Amino acid sequence: MTSSQTRSDAGLATTLRISVSRLARRLRVERTASGLAEPVLSDTQFAALATLERHGPMSPGELAGHERVQPPSMTRVIAALEAWQLVTREAHASDRRQVVLTVTPQGRDLVARARRRRDAWLAKRLTELTPQERATLRAAAPILEKLSQA
Repeated sequence: MTSSQTRSDAGLATTLRISVSRLARRLRVERTASGLAEPVLSDTQFAALATLERHGPMSPGELAGHERVQPPSMTRVIAALEAWQLVTREAHASDRRQVVLTVTPQGRDLVARARRRRDAWLAKRLTELTPQERATLRAAAPILEKLSQA
């Protein structure tokens, strides 16, 4: 990235979009390990499972809201996760019309393994950077997090 490319907000936006997209794509590849006997989840399925693992039990509607997908789409995702025994569906404690989704131990393990693989890959890439480049990334991390939450 040259300074002329990032001089304008539009140029910075383009450069950031491309770089972040490439990094996200590469991290998605690192999520799965070939040769392991574990379900190969779609990005949407894995994101839903990871959200449940991170935030705890919730209703299908709450999960759809977290993932910003329509409830009918989330229904298909949940069905696949249940089929792989990665989540369970139980009746809500106070409202029997509702259900609550919970991650199973197998689901927790799958998410943990995927996170370890991605963290290891990224940590190795970070060692290839100079101390100054790593310091720049440390300073940028909160800003990137803020952008991701917008």
